[in-house]
Amino acid sequence: MKEQWKLLFQIFWSFFKIGPVTFGGGFAMIPLIEKEIVEKRKWLKSEDVTDVFALSQTVPGGVAVNSATFIGQRIGGLKGAIAALIGVSLPTFLIVLTLGIFYFFVHDNPKLEAAFISIRASIVAIIVYAAMKTIKTAIVDKTTCLIMLVGIPALFFIHPIVAIFVGALSGIFTVWIKRKKGRPVELEQRKDNETDPTQHPDYFMGAGI
Repeated sequence: MKEQWKLLFQIFWSFFKIGPVTFGGGFAMIPLIEKEIVEKRKWLKSEDVTDVFALSQTVPGGVAVNSATFIGQRIGGLKGAIAALIGVSLPTFLIVLTLGIFYFFVHDNPKLEAAFISIRASIVAIIVYAAMKTIKTAIVDKTTCLIMLVGIPALFFIHPIVAIFVGALSGIFTVWIKRKKGRPVELEQRKDNETDPTQHPDYFMGAGI
């Protein structure tokens, strides 16, 4: 029981530290989640984080809250999900409450407006960095690269949820075609020291798993 409470507190504290940087939405969390959840705590792999963010966009709600809840559930079950949800939401609630109180007194301050302009520019940089980190685990072959290249301009015309489902269907169809032809299907990037693709755990041949 003591170990479980310790884990729940660690989940809460990890997301409590991540929560305040979600100015640009959930995607700004990715670099910190990589460092805190993947590199430091080693609770999940980078591929798991990428999958969680993709899933978080297919359900209602904010990406930051959804992602934290899904990750917490993966780590500590239902209690872990609740701990992560509270952890990521509490600092944002306190910050918004504090800013809301003081906003009426300083909202015409040109220095404050300049600060928010700079924050928005910084958030763009954070999101671009997060995208670069995600590419390392999301782009594993020519097919996934093509889906990304087609998906970026498509997002200007279709809803993101539609793009996600179309991407999922494209992946399923591509895997089916490759297995039909007896070609290997790569599900994650192969490390440099892996020279034999048949030894990779995420390679599947046309004969089945």
